[in-house]
Amino acid sequence: MSASRRLFSLEGAMDKDRIKGAATNMGGKAKEAAGDMTGDSKMKTEGKMDQGKGKVQNAMGGIKDALK
Repeated sequence: MSASRRLFSLEGAMDKDRIKGAATNMGGKAKEAAGDMTGDSKMKTEGKMDQGKGKVQNAMGGIKDALK
């Protein structure tokens, strides 16, 4: 595999980490809000956990970007 092809595939993976992280974070915010509105504390907690997972995933994408 050529160097440019490897670089392109790495860039795509990095973008995916950041996109997936942002999506997980937004989904967590929605889940937290739904749990708050319905009084479902389990759903609210799951939403907060999803937000944390999304932030970590996004940060990993940022670290990968910095390393390239």
